Amino acid sequence: MASFTLPDFYLPHPARLNPNLERSRAHSTDWARRTGMLDAPAPRGGTVWDEAGLAGMDYALMCAYTHPDCDGPMLDLITDWYVWVFFFDDDFLERFKHTRDRAGAREHLDRLELFMAAEGREAPEPRNPAEAGLDDLWRRTVPLMSEGWRRRFTRSTHNLMAESMWELDYIERGHVANPIEYVQMRRRVGGAPWSAGLVECAVGAEVPEAIAGTRPMRVLSDAFSDAVHLRNDLFSYEREVEEEGENSNAVLVFERFLGCSVQEAADLVNELLTSRLLQFEDTAANEVAPLLAEYAVPPAEQAGVAAYVKGLQDWQSGGHEWHARSSRYMNGGGAAPAPGGLPGPGAAVGGAASVVSSPAPRRRARQHSVRLFEPVGHLPLPEIHMPYAFPTSPHLEAARTHCLDWAEEMGMFDAMTGVPFASVWSRERMAGIDLPHCAAMIHAEAGVEQLFLSSDWLAWGTYGDDVYPVVFGAGRSLAAAKAYDERLALFMPIDLGDVPEPADPLERGLDDLWRRTAGPMPEPARRRFRDAVRAMTASWLWELDNQIRHRVPDPVDYVEMRRQTFGSDMTISLARLARWDEVPQEVYRSRVMHELSTAAQDYAAFVNDLHSYQKEVEFEGEFHNIVAVLENFLDVDRMRARDIANDLMTARMEQFEYLVEHGLPELFEEYGLDDTAREALTRQADELKDWMSGILEWHRKCVRYQEAELRRSRARDASALVSGPTGLGTSAARLASSLRARRGSGAGTPSGAPS
Repeated sequence: MASFTLPDFYLPHPARLNPNLERSRAHSTDWARRTGMLDAPAPRGGTVWDEAGLAGMDYALMCAYTHPDCDGPMLDLITDWYVWVFFFDDDFLERFKHTRDRAGAREHLDRLELFMAAEGREAPEPRNPAEAGLDDLWRRTVPLMSEGWRRRFTRSTHNLMAESMWELDYIERGHVANPIEYVQMRRRVGGAPWSAGLVECAVGAEVPEAIAGTRPMRVLSDAFSDAVHLRNDLFSYEREVEEEGENSNAVLVFERFLGCSVQEAADLVNELLTSRLLQFEDTAANEVAPLLAEYAVPPAEQAGVAAYVKGLQDWQSGGHEWHARSSRYMNGGGAAPAPGGLPGPGAAVGGAASVVSSPAPRRRARQHSVRLFEPVGHLPLPEIHMPYAFPTSPHLEAARTHCLDWAEEMGMFDAMTGVPFASVWSRERMAGIDLPHCAAMIHAEAGVEQLFLSSDWLAWGTYGDDVYPVVFGAGRSLAAAKAYDERLALFMPIDLGDVPEPADPLERGLDDLWRRTAGPMPEPARRRFRDAVRAMTASWLWELDNQIRHRVPDPVDYVEMRRQTFGSDMTISLARLARWDEVPQEVYRSRVMHELSTAAQDYAAFVNDLHSYQKEVEFEGEFHNIVAVLENFLDVDRMRARDIANDLMTARMEQFEYLVEHGLPELFEEYGLDDTAREALTRQADELKDWMSGILEWHRKCVRYQEAELRRSRARDASALVSGPTGLGTSAARLASSLRARRGSGAGTPSGAPS
């Protein structure tokens, strides 16, 4: 009996079958035999694969469905890649996961890396089928593609191999990942970003290097990857969890984290799968064309990007059809493929149409139907897990005085063009926010000048986050906001050269801060910090776009963008970049450092969301808040959403604690780091502890989120409407929102860091 009934899937594009299927079936079977994959012994007896098993899994059918338009030789190559990756996975399971042989696993993975040899380097002689297959595929593929593609594909191949150690570690611990960790780690180990790279190869068109790292292209790849993995987890639950003892499966993750039944967990996984597909569609329809225009991508390359996007769509629909037919998965034993064409619609899953009750219309309607300015009342705070004490700088009082004077000097209390009601901030309002108190805890060890700088950056970021909705939100001026955002970047020259004359407090403040911050940095660190600031300001545009379209963000997109709207990377980077040369940069790309940083960022951002819920939802008409996003996605009340948000915070903190205790020492050994690098990373982990504990304490003490202060601010706003207000501070954002609501525009205002 099945563990659960497969849900109704959203399938927006029909699957099509490549006419070269039979050719690639014969070729891939012969190739697997020649590389030794059909003779590889399993430690527990027998072989990892045999010919009958390979035929039943039918990877040629999968590739014929997922790449319906490529020619025969290219389909052969793509199919061989998938035969190799599935063999690698099953072989690794037999040899290392079942036997818990971590040392052997590490040696195996290190050897495989050698077969992705850079140009001019020779790979060693293969010693096993996984090495022989990768060696052959690398030699056949890389001459077809550019150096930029090779770098990206090497990284994704490295990830899907290396992160198998993550799965092995969790099996050994008997631990199931938290949902946020699972989604972002599944991208690395699951291989869909790797599949996206092969789509470029199959369609014969690469994503131009200039746009490969932009948000729209990254979202397309991430949403594609998440949907591929979530679908696979639904089909493979019985095989992986019940038969193989795996615990890296989204159904199991949701079941354990939410304490629900396996059927409820499966249905929620399908809801998230649908949400990610809708995210892909929205991005492809609304963001790709403007991106191509912005970067002046030539027509031929534009056609290539269109072919790539279509290739990702083909992969989704074809991948579903194959999952529903392969003997590898939970589908009633699989169904024999039609020998010469595509079976009828819906014949894949037990003969039942899989699009009849698609969840997509319901999901899309819920995303766009949230009520603004809902009188939700005070949100009682749960008990928040915080294992670390908060320190406080002895320079706090000096920083308070300095920061107020600096903001006044920059003009942040003066009227600003585009602000209809005098200034965005007043000195009194800024003193009440008390950002130096936050800086004094998150950078407690800073010297006095460093603390001044940290306080000023917090003030500038918070002021900017308040300015954008006031200036651009009321008129829904996304194009104007984007043009302004591009101008801001001019005040961060890498060479510290000339800049335009600052026209307002935001530009003046950034000009001053950049020169004070970037001057002592080496050039690579300047670029990294500039990217962090630009990511934060660009995230304000993302919030404006969602507000204009009245769209509650997809939960995965929200979590990942919240790190930027909160300014996490910028504030954390202030400490990290001071030690730029002490740690090899590749260490920061490792799983341990990525998870350590994002776990801390998520914890801090959700602290803000819990405290600011009433302020944002009721007083600002806002929905960029984890509690509001969970309410919308899970269709639960605010108290249940609050508890789930707090559970996510707790899980991320516990993950952070585990990584500090176990992950960092393992990382030190893996990379052979010297004492200087070990001390720098240990100090960075300690600073993240201060960062999280300080942010929590600041929220507990700050009047910004207290209901009495919110109501006083509302009263001041009402008075200002009559008397011609001055010094409204961030209440101007609420006032602009209220005016829009009265005009029936349906738009709220974005939140930020701190909201």
